[in-house]
Amino acid sequence: MSIIKQKLSGIPEGSAALFFIQIFATLGYAILYSTLVLYATNKLNFSVKEATAMMGVFGAFNYGLHLFGGYLGGRFISNRNLFVGGMVLQVLGCACISGGTVIQLYWGLALFLTGSGLNVTCINMMLTQRFTPEDNRREGAFLWNYAGMNLGFFIGFTAAGYYQLQEDYSSLFIFATIGNFVSIVLAAFNWKTLKDRDTPLSLSTPSEFKKKMLVGLSVLFGLVPVVFYMLHQAESTAQIILAIGGLVAVVLIYLTVIHPDLRERRNMSAYLVFTLGSVVFWTLYQMAPTGLQLFTVSNVDRMVMGIEIAPQWIQNINTFVIVFGGPLMAMWFKQLRAKGWNIDVSLQFATSLVLIGIGFLVLPLGIMVAPENGMVAFKWIFISYVFQSIAELLISPLGYAMIGRLAPAKYQGVMMGTWMLATGIASILSSDFSGMVPEAADGTPVTTNPTYSHVFGMLGWGSVAVGIILFVLIPFMRRLITNGPAKITQAEVL
Repeated sequence: MSIIKQKLSGIPEGSAALFFIQIFATLGYAILYSTLVLYATNKLNFSVKEATAMMGVFGAFNYGLHLFGGYLGGRFISNRNLFVGGMVLQVLGCACISGGTVIQLYWGLALFLTGSGLNVTCINMMLTQRFTPEDNRREGAFLWNYAGMNLGFFIGFTAAGYYQLQEDYSSLFIFATIGNFVSIVLAAFNWKTLKDRDTPLSLSTPSEFKKKMLVGLSVLFGLVPVVFYMLHQAESTAQIILAIGGLVAVVLIYLTVIHPDLRERRNMSAYLVFTLGSVVFWTLYQMAPTGLQLFTVSNVDRMVMGIEIAPQWIQNINTFVIVFGGPLMAMWFKQLRAKGWNIDVSLQFATSLVLIGIGFLVLPLGIMVAPENGMVAFKWIFISYVFQSIAELLISPLGYAMIGRLAPAKYQGVMMGTWMLATGIASILSSDFSGMVPEAADGTPVTTNPTYSHVFGMLGWGSVAVGIILFVLIPFMRRLITNGPAKITQAEVL
């Protein structure tokens, strides 16, 4: 810890505190993300379809409320107040879920999702405000903050796996409660340091401040019963979110067609193509806590060198690849570009879709060579996650940078919100595909493997096909954005 503090001492006051706050603020989400489906099916006797549908709405609300929280923070309630208020809801949510009943699960998720959905953007906003526009230390601070988030995921996944092996879900959610509470304590110790700077709310008169604060708190706590109700109607809620996504897509296409500036219209067209590709990518990627995890639990031999690997630990493969592979990939791309390779956003999007498709296609291969008992060797799920993680490195960091470069100023907010909504829609689609996998009680691995093979093969070949189409479109996409702003590169975001 002392080495980390020393490294962070060169950046503005409050940045180091936010690094440690990020670690503990991520714990609860990591635990729920990796355990919710297993808890619902193993402990509360949900069907696979019910559990995956709930997980789809979980992801959709989480991403959808990020945009809403970004609007509230700094306008109606300060970022530090919204963050702490959201963390209080997360603490209450995890504590409620630890009770072990279905009704407590729904209320706990309503509390947790409202808190996490609204407060996630607050940390990024507070960190941004520590720097002046010309301060070139901002990039390093965000890299450290990203590392803190991944450290939180690592701790959360590791703890979740430990308690999963003991099937001690109550202790797991209490652990999440304590972890989230620590982030509140850290924020309290650094309260003055984390004060908002130059936000619309900070310029308000005392009376305006109180009125806006009241509105912000009303929204924060008033959303809980709304989310609670919609979680009970998971399938209907999913259809509503998909309908909203379709409506937003139509509006964006219309705005693109009528946009008067030719250069910006071409950029917006490129954005629409990339957004469609991102929906395909995130649909497969978000199978990790649902269909892939159910397959791992029931049809994969998780004994490695005499040690049983918990399902949640497998997701740490992603954490390691992201943390260590990101800098290595950035250096490699820098060397390739120096040799004349044109590695741009079009190439990276296409490659990422092919790679994540391959990550799914190796699973039917593992099923095909499985022994007579049908249990797939652990190496196949390991290889799958490595491919998925490399694919994430190619596409995930580019998203927000791409929007900043391709979106016209007047549409940046709408297009940023659409990008986040696309991830939420992908969560819904992922839950639909996960609902196709067999119930654990439906048979042995030998009898359920064919269904898994079909689902994974369908998703894998679909993603590869979309990736190939994007490869074919690379010259066209490059012409679309040639006359736009500078090209977006991996080195720019890592």
